[in-house]
Amino acid sequence: MKGKILIILSAFIIVSCKTNPNAKNDLNYLQNIEKVAIESSARNSDNTIQKGDQLVILITAKDMDVVRPFNQNYSSSELVQNNSFAGGNTPNQGVSTILGPTYIVDANGNIDFPILGIINTEGKTLVELKEELREKMQKYVINPTINIRLANFKVTVLGEVNRQGDYIISNGQGTILNALGMAGDLTMYGKRDQILVIRTENGQVIHGKVNLQDANLINSPYYYLKQGDAIIVASSNAKDIQAKQNPNTGLYLTAISIGITAIAVVVSLFKK
Repeated sequence: MKGKILIILSAFIIVSCKTNPNAKNDLNYLQNIEKVAIESSARNSDNTIQKGDQLVILITAKDMDVVRPFNQNYSSSELVQNNSFAGGNTPNQGVSTILGPTYIVDANGNIDFPILGIINTEGKTLVELKEELREKMQKYVINPTINIRLANFKVTVLGEVNRQGDYIISNGQGTILNALGMAGDLTMYGKRDQILVIRTENGQVIHGKVNLQDANLINSPYYYLKQGDAIIVASSNAKDIQAKQNPNTGLYLTAISIGITAIAVVVSLFKK
């Protein structure tokens, strides 16, 4: 009888440690994506240029000597070797990959561009400024290529992620998923349904929460990031409980389980 009881207890401990295969997976993102229609998020994707922004503007052409006057003190050889603009729309971490002449937008929203003179950037996106520069450059250069990046579009990611820190998004069109990806994703203890975003708009601090498990995240005003956004990932209750427990609890339970199993085997052998 005792042997049977010990075997039952052992089996109970082992089974209780297994994961329920039918349980909902809370680690998956955008779980209901097939049911969500993309609505208003697209209009939030293009951030306009702000006062104090640092614009890296690089003009290239077939004959690099022709565009040298438009690139301040950059030589044609440096321009040919510059590959910082070849990455498409992938956000870049760090300032080292963003090279080229830098123009700081002044208090009036202007930049002073070589030869072209004062250019107003107020209310314009990077794409709109790029098209304006291309149109003005056509008077001097045949088929110029205009490359523009933001050197100071920085977001901060804190909390339950694998790499906390500040991240530069050079194309100015990063999403919260981009930023979390650069931060190495959430740890297993991060709350995926309560991501806090803190933002400064028109001199006022606002905040909101997004749920990475819900595909409606795509339509959130916090899906596309803005300059200076801070993303904070809170820890789950599981981590709080673990922090309060004895770190050797798991080892103790394993040892008890093995001990009960061993005793059950010995008892059953003696009975034979």
